[in-house]
Amino acid sequence: MLSSLVAMLPLLALLSPAGCQNITEDSFFYGESPYVPPAALPTGTTPSWAAAYSKAAAFVSQLTQEEKSNLTFGTTSRTGCVGWIAPIERLGFKGLCLQDAGNGVRLADGVNAWSSGLHVGATWNKNLAYQRALHMGAEFKNKGVNIALGPVVGPIGRIAEGGRNWEGISNDPYLCGALAAETVRGIQENGVVTSTKHFIGNEQELNRNPSTNNQSQKVESVSSNIDDKTLHELYLWPFQDAVKAGSGNIMCSYNRINNSYGCQNSKMLNGVLKDELGFQGFVVSDWGALHAGYAAAEAGLDMVMPNPSTFWGKNLTAAINNGTMAGSVLDNMATRIIATWYQFSQDSSSYPTPGIGLPKGLTSQHVFVDAKSPSSKQVLLDSAIEGHVLVKNTAGNLGLPLQSPQLVSVFGYDAVSQRINPYNTGSRFSQIQNFTMIVGGGSGANNPSYISSPLEALSERAYQDNSQILWDVTNVNSTAQVDAASNACLVFINAWASEGYDRPGTHDDYSDALVMNIAAQCNNTIVVIHNAGVRLVDQWIEHVNVTAVVFAHLPGQDSGRALVSVLYGESNPSGKLPYSVPKNESAWGNLTGPMQPEGKYWLFPQDDFEEGVYIDYRALDRDNVSPRFEFGFGLSYTNFSYSGLNIASINGANTQEYPTGKVIEGGQGDLWDVLFHVSAEVVNTGTVDGAEVAQLYVGIPGGPVKQLRGFAKVDVESGKSVGVGFDLQRRDLSVWDTVAQKWRLQKGSYKVWVGASSRILPLEGSLGI
Repeated sequence: MLSSLVAMLPLLALLSPAGCQNITEDSFFYGESPYVPPAALPTGTTPSWAAAYSKAAAFVSQLTQEEKSNLTFGTTSRTGCVGWIAPIERLGFKGLCLQDAGNGVRLADGVNAWSSGLHVGATWNKNLAYQRALHMGAEFKNKGVNIALGPVVGPIGRIAEGGRNWEGISNDPYLCGALAAETVRGIQENGVVTSTKHFIGNEQELNRNPSTNNQSQKVESVSSNIDDKTLHELYLWPFQDAVKAGSGNIMCSYNRINNSYGCQNSKMLNGVLKDELGFQGFVVSDWGALHAGYAAAEAGLDMVMPNPSTFWGKNLTAAINNGTMAGSVLDNMATRIIATWYQFSQDSSSYPTPGIGLPKGLTSQHVFVDAKSPSSKQVLLDSAIEGHVLVKNTAGNLGLPLQSPQLVSVFGYDAVSQRINPYNTGSRFSQIQNFTMIVGGGSGANNPSYISSPLEALSERAYQDNSQILWDVTNVNSTAQVDAASNACLVFINAWASEGYDRPGTHDDYSDALVMNIAAQCNNTIVVIHNAGVRLVDQWIEHVNVTAVVFAHLPGQDSGRALVSVLYGESNPSGKLPYSVPKNESAWGNLTGPMQPEGKYWLFPQDDFEEGVYIDYRALDRDNVSPRFEFGFGLSYTNFSYSGLNIASINGANTQEYPTGKVIEGGQGDLWDVLFHVSAEVVNTGTVDGAEVAQLYVGIPGGPVKQLRGFAKVDVESGKSVGVGFDLQRRDLSVWDTVAQKWRLQKGSYKVWVGASSRILPLEGSLGI
């Protein structure tokens, strides 16, 4: 009997916990992602890119094979750059510094901690997104950064518990893409290259990298299995906008796409990115995402970080020498990298030395390089203010804004600053951080010059008003007691998320019990949530004593100062939700948490994107499910009305079925032709000035009930009206044709709505094609 069991051990090892025979070879999936040959070297879609490629060709022609290879992989340096390309001093190339991330310079002193991507999404403000990026990009430049590793548009936010959703902007591709494009423009105006990431389908942290399971078996990265139509209409959309805006770098992702690793997926890198979208820059791997040698180079990867691993470097040049890989592939890679360097004028003697302001370690002796500018202060504050979203407010003397309160009581762990700075940690087992959250965790975290916490800012306000603040940020749940004379009780909670792991849930009993306890004692309980992703509130949202609720997101270092401005009515809240808040987890269905390895795919986890484009409000609309707070929703201290919808076709606009323009950065040029113009009037019917985000939705035949296709944030004085206008471009009205491999403009009638959110749309009309 024992000998029989021993003989069965190899077979048992091939079985998943469910008893299925495991797939053990990658070859099982060959062909699921089609092969696309190396993309041709660009000649430049603009005069500046053409000049950059001409210079780059001359530069690369002078390099040895080893020097070309050295341009394609990271190495160590004396700086604190997270990625480093060694210099070629004989030709005046000073090297390249790559640095985290999308919310400010990480691992540095002398910099600001800016609001996070999700917070930018909640502002719905294109100009503010640009200004934030412009000032943030200047700090990257002053620190000697060549490539800023952001913005994030993937994950887009498909999975509610996704650990990195907060780094992205919105789970709506139009909103995400529009604000990402402004971010790209702002950062790159400084001459700093943006690395738009993570390309593509990187929607969960679980199994994002190969790992070893509890049976000592190697488990490959999860495969995001995305059909062509869904890819283009949802996940590729914001990348397309970033490429159209001129992003000089794209970072490929850890996961597999249709069972081919993201950084060696020729369909995605060569076929979609470089050929279809006309991407002019170069592709860099996420850190440690290389899993192949010359095959990855041929697939479209140009640079690997943080080192050549065992695949590139000498092994790549050996592949050329033995005839396995054509030398032209390496030439193409090196030329793309150097052309990008020229395109952004980083060859100029005025560009800072790479990594000059980034010491190897902050505790080592170094020269302090102050990258901040006093001119950034207002943009920092405005960015923080406008990402606050007021979702509940009781009319009258309760709720917000606070009416000259004499006694305010403060509760909750989120009201106070962290004990040390810089600080970047957290537990995968905890849903909260025991201090005020200004940013999430991982490579997207930033280093604040200071932190204005809610309690500090409220204390300063009490000083100015000659009022009083009481606080208890240690006792929780049933032990916290309220001074009965309190005019208002502020409860601060948070919802933590980080790179490296997904959230264990979208609400926690600990924080909900705290809210319920204070609400039971105080008839004017105001809840503030710093949330790194969607946070459910139905445990207490209808409590009669919960008079106001603010989703404060991740405001950066001016958090408390911005919040107090909103609480006391100095700033009228104008943020809108860049996602929907459902009443419970069932609204998300299978998209609540990450996909687990299961069945015969125990060693090759599979995530089938079977829902297509139906995530968030698209799915809720399809299923006729009412959310607690819908996508695009947000309250103000005033009221707005809408009137005068007008839909006009553009004279001479080409509405033939398919685009015919040549490929420019972003795709065929006529995809951005304006076909219709929609306009309306927004009236401020309240008693205070405010800003409103007017939103345009379109019902495309055969698609979701409605899709965001325009938005405009306008300041409207009390009693006044302001006109808003939206251009509808060919791509906005098209669907992806998987046979023609083009965007198709269908004949028929398209419904059009304009209003204050995805569910408050008082103006309705239609257009015909």
